[in-house]
Amino acid sequence: MAGLFSDGPVLGAMLRFEAGLAGAQARLGMIPASAAEVIGRLRSGDFDPAAIARAGRDSATIAIPFVKELTARVEAIDQRSADFVHWGATSQDLIDTTLVLLLVRARAAFEEHHRRLEAGLRDLSELHANKVMLARTLLQPALPTTFGYKAAGWFASVRRSWRRLTHAWIEAMWLQFGGAAGTLAAYGDRGPELAVELAKELGLGVPDAPWHTHRDRLAALVVNCGIYTASLGKIARDVSLLMQPEIGEVAEPGGGSSAMPNKRNPSASVLVLGAATRVPGLVASYLTGMVQEQERAAGGWQAEWPTIASVIQTTGSAMSATAEMTGSLTVDPARMRANVAATNGWVFAEKAAMLLAQQIGRAAAQALLAGAPRNRSLRDFLTHDSRASAVLTPGQIELIDSPEEYLGAAEAFRRRLLEQE
Repeated sequence: MAGLFSDGPVLGAMLRFEAGLAGAQARLGMIPASAAEVIGRLRSGDFDPAAIARAGRDSATIAIPFVKELTARVEAIDQRSADFVHWGATSQDLIDTTLVLLLVRARAAFEEHHRRLEAGLRDLSELHANKVMLARTLLQPALPTTFGYKAAGWFASVRRSWRRLTHAWIEAMWLQFGGAAGTLAAYGDRGPELAVELAKELGLGVPDAPWHTHRDRLAALVVNCGIYTASLGKIARDVSLLMQPEIGEVAEPGGGSSAMPNKRNPSASVLVLGAATRVPGLVASYLTGMVQEQERAAGGWQAEWPTIASVIQTTGSAMSATAEMTGSLTVDPARMRANVAATNGWVFAEKAAMLLAQQIGRAAAQALLAGAPRNRSLRDFLTHDSRASAVLTPGQIELIDSPEEYLGAAEAFRRRLLEQE
């Protein structure tokens, strides 16, 4: 993603816009075909990106020095053709469409990594469908669940987030072409016709009208990158907590410590959590910049490019790290079961209360269990307490702390999550 927004690809996309514009105009008879041919000859290596960047500070956009240099290079080949460089377009047409062209490329890379991530999460869930573990609420041991169900929850959240992100991505892939004030007045009544031809040339959609200061489509893309990254952050948070030696139920390959050779740090999870911490601030920056002035922004639009580039790069980094982490995650079912057993059965107090309540009422059952000593197991307490043993059968007490007997609809929910469209 960082490479995608580097000098070469950016200049290449800018040249693609200018060559596409000239080609479309030539086909419609607006400029000579020979001019379009000369404009289309130039490549990104012909330009000095550092010089363009420096000159861009004077005009608050790199479009103006770029067009100036493009014109000079075309003029060196054919003076007459130079008159038709950037014919009737405006700087924002060039910059916005360049950004959209880069985002088209970014989406293809995202799709590849997402498919790998989704497949890895599905495999985790299927492989560990019946591996019993503690659910944890407010970071405390709760009822039993399965790791397969937990992984299915990760899968479904990522899939839903990706569906929304994909929709937003498709909606953002529009040509920006409005000329000086969004009316394409330089082309008379042929502006819409040219827009269709140019969009066809670039493989982009044609909006109903230019969107110079209407940034909602790109905003939806940025916001949904934030949601997607947060969904990845949820996975990383869970893995990093489960990887703590005190719990030790899963482990990613991790990384070492510069000071303590015994450590195995959740490095991939840390990278993802760092991304999930960073992206919300970038999302807020983009939304702040949406409030733009009249037909051309003074500041908000100029802030967008680095913000969007950072969002895409950070989201891509989080996606890649999560795919690698979940694809190589080690799961320890024995430790999971041992952690359930270490609670002495008290995580099944709800089950005991539900059984007791059928005979002595809910309030009495809750009070009985709440006042029970915790220095003995739940099964032992129920066996020797006269009130409990008078209500529960020996068979019920024997199975009171069996995780498999109190998983409820975990498996049904797991399958539904994996099967969602």
